[in-house]
Amino acid sequence: MKYELNRLYNIDCMEAMKEIPDKYFELAIVDPPYGIGINHNMGRRKGDKKSDYKKVIWDDKAPEAIYFEELQRVSKNQIIWGANHFISRNPVDSSCWIVWDKLFSEEVSFASVELAWTSFKTVAKRIALSSKQSDRIHPTQKPVALYKWLLNNYAKKGDKILDTHVGSASSLIACYDMGFDYMGFELDRDYFEAAQRRIEDHKAQIRWVL
Repeated sequence: MKYELNRLYNIDCMEAMKEIPDKYFELAIVDPPYGIGINHNMGRRKGDKKSDYKKVIWDDKAPEAIYFEELQRVSKNQIIWGANHFISRNPVDSSCWIVWDKLFSEEVSFASVELAWTSFKTVAKRIALSSKQSDRIHPTQKPVALYKWLLNNYAKKGDKILDTHVGSASSLIACYDMGFDYMGFELDRDYFEAAQRRIEDHKAQIRWVL
């Protein structure tokens, strides 16, 4: 396999997954495009800094069914954010959906909760965690704390973690902090470079503290 663990790659995940052996990853935690036309400032609260990246629409199309087939081939378990937007393309026989309550204190025009389909056979879970973050670099950026909660609840020590749509790299930062090997793919060059900088800045901060 030509891809290495603990790396982020600027590549189409469909091309990259062709090189990955069956069930290589114990867990995939992914947040693919929803196909609902999210723009670069969606989710920004009043007073927050506007995005520096001016791409207007980045998720005009949700993944095809073959994406989910490949994802399930290369990973033993999956957590898929936004699966309610493409439920017909993904298995629905799951008892364990995850509800993320963003704890909005005011009325908003976008989703106040997000749903994730999982392949686990346990009960459905809810996590209440504010979505507010400073210096957002991606319109669907999720908190690192959310990914740490997922890893604490659904990953085991020694698991390898895959993220096919890295975006802001919150998932990879959570993996790094918690000692999980990971691999990430991000097709958009601007987001890839911003995510790479965010990871390196985070690692530098950790090294400075230590």
